[in-house]
Amino acid sequence: MNAPLNSLLWFCFSFSLIGTACNSGEDGQNKTSEQSGKSTVASCVSDGMPSRGGAITKAELVSASIGVDNSTMVWMEAGRFLMGSKEFPDAMPIHEVELDGFWIDEHEVTNAQFTRFVEATGYQTVAERALNPADFPNVPLDMLVPGSAVFSPPTDNVNLNDHMQWWKYVAGANWRHPEGPSSSIKGKENYPVVQVSYVDAAAYASWAGKRLPTEAEWEYAARGMNKNTKYYWGDELKPNGSWVANVFQGKFPAQDTKEDGFAGTSPVKSYAANSLGLFDMEGNVWEWCGDFYRADYYKNSPKKNPKGPTESFDPQEPGAVKRVQRGGSFLCSDQYCERYIAGSRGSGEVSSAGNNIGFRCVSDNKSPSL
Repeated sequence: MNAPLNSLLWFCFSFSLIGTACNSGEDGQNKTSEQSGKSTVASCVSDGMPSRGGAITKAELVSASIGVDNSTMVWMEAGRFLMGSKEFPDAMPIHEVELDGFWIDEHEVTNAQFTRFVEATGYQTVAERALNPADFPNVPLDMLVPGSAVFSPPTDNVNLNDHMQWWKYVAGANWRHPEGPSSSIKGKENYPVVQVSYVDAAAYASWAGKRLPTEAEWEYAARGMNKNTKYYWGDELKPNGSWVANVFQGKFPAQDTKEDGFAGTSPVKSYAANSLGLFDMEGNVWEWCGDFYRADYYKNSPKKNPKGPTESFDPQEPGAVKRVQRGGSFLCSDQYCERYIAGSRGSGEVSSAGNNIGFRCVSDNKSPSL
């Protein structure tokens, strides 16, 4: 990649979402059934939590198709849980959180759903918009073309401290063409939409009559009935020797062995749902949350319904406005990124996108239809 375009990537798109994905550590409740059309609910509390079996036997019907996008959503019963992780400095201290109930999409927003949004509104994503030369005074005018960041694995081993070795700004990359102009989402209607910035995700949520989750809501839903496990699915990375999420296998970033069956994103619901009926709460694509990102926020986070700080601050990039991302992506591995570990956090500049970033929505609506 030539110097001007490299500069564009640095000045135009602040990909801290990739940098913060590195493990820099120092050392809810519903289950749906497609066959019966019914679902179950159980309270999750940080102390005295009932057994999974006992909770399910006392369950109630709580699933619905909600919003303009008619997405199946799962009801998260009000409850308490322990939030955070001792393995990442920005996820400490572990603290108790109490949440009101809310609905959450059972899977990430898909290309088909985002297509309906764009067709209904004429919306143009940030990656598709013209760039303002005033925002990039050090970049030649002929280089200021719409595009976005694309994972581009090197052929040889590289320094894992420099994520610019495997990310490139690609002209023409956007949600319709996730890897660049020659790529397409045709035939991938059931894959998660990617190349969406926070701005884009929030616009979709507003159109659908929903909102983006707080990171507390997201983690509460992701933990399911597993309140203190290392991973959202349990304590073993590969339960019974099998991969249970779309993550990176092999030597990162040059060689993905695809042991889990996928290089890149996978269709939603490719892996089993968690105990509450939610799919892909780890791996596949990062998911935007509504909270501003601060590495020190947990020190002062309120116990009841935390919504994040009033402004963002990342000491690594103090001038960037960032929002929280959760869940990791198909690029997370135990060699570079372990943000599929329960309680871990990510962040991204609000106008930046990439081909490993998506989202899902939540709703406060108490009735089964809007």
